Amino acid sequence: MSLLGQAALAMWWTVRPEQRSEFGDWHSREHFPERMSIPGFRRGSRWTSTLEAQGFFVLYELERYETLTSKAYLDRLNSPTPWSTKMMPHHLGMVRSQCRVAASFGGGVASSLATIRLAPDSGREADLKTALVELLRELAPQPGLTGAHLLLTDTPK
Repeated sequence: MSLLGQAALAMWWTVRPEQRSEFGDWHSREHFPERMSIPGFRRGSRWTSTLEAQGFFVLYELERYETLTSKAYLDRLNSPTPWSTKMMPHHLGMVRSQCRVAASFGGGVASSLATIRLAPDSGREADLKTALVELLRELAPQPGLTGAHLLLTDTPK
């Protein structure tokens, strides 16, 4: 699948088994609709880990990078609902990455997903980006795949 927009918010975390049911209700019934009501949020998806029973990956696709500093987004982020306040401590080991979409290839919606987090050696960022874009361009059309994407973390100032 091609990503919708020029930016993304990618997050990884775990939720203990005893919290999974309420987490699913909160995330599906309150959090997703709330986030998707913010101008610039294009699509949200939640994926469960096949390697770690309690693991989740969430991806919000954003129209443009500036959505991450918009008043509408910051208002929601800084004034969570009571249910969000209750649920946030249950997001264990959270990694939250605000990203620019560097490359996005493909055209379908996937049924499964693999994520890889990399940190380039200092001074080698451009080399790694060039190599990864070429690799993803070749990988995306392979049989059984629907897309391949490169997101670069760029935390707003």
